[in-house]
Amino acid sequence: MYQSAQLKNKSLNPYLVKEVMDSSPEQLLIKIYDFAIVQSERQNVIKTNNAIQELIKTLRFDNELTNETSTGLFRLYQYCQDQVRKGNFEIVTNVLIELRDSWVEILEGRR
Repeated sequence: MYQSAQLKNKSLNPYLVKEVMDSSPEQLLIKIYDFAIVQSERQNVIKTNNAIQELIKTLRFDNELTNETSTGLFRLYQYCQDQVRKGNFEIVTNVLIELRDSWVEILEGRR
């Protein structure tokens, strides 16, 4: 299904598509943060909100180990969405940068 959508949209950058398709889930998470940060810096309400919504979709509430962390992140993401609606992009950018840096540190510690 994805490939047929890709073929219909000739404007997709093939290098970017390959990079995304070859990325691990952890790398994709960081890419979403990067996108959200850039869009927040550009003060793009729709794209920032969409990126935060994608971050919300990554949360897992299916076991005790992840539930508490996911609940905290969910509240932060909701706060960011609220700040986007209010036009407080500097706050959103700062929160997203801190979260991204924390994830990078955690993921690098796994290696």
